[in-house]
Amino acid sequence: MERIVIRIAGMSCQGCVKGVTTALMALPGVAQVDVSLEAGQASVACDPGRVSVDQLRNAIEAAGFDAPVSP
Repeated sequence: MERIVIRIAGMSCQGCVKGVTTALMALPGVAQVDVSLEAGQASVACDPGRVSVDQLRNAIEAAGFDAPVSP
């Protein structure tokens, strides 16, 4: 398992956190998701052979939030 941290913009409540968590957990290869509203990020434990960072970002964006690429 690998831990990937992705920044998330646009979350404002615990409902947003739940939506992002649900979207990420639905992806194959994702084992655990910890979303922090305060930090504006998701920490995802996943199998990099089954899910890519781009797929994680796409799931976040499909849930209605921005997942900007870290500089």
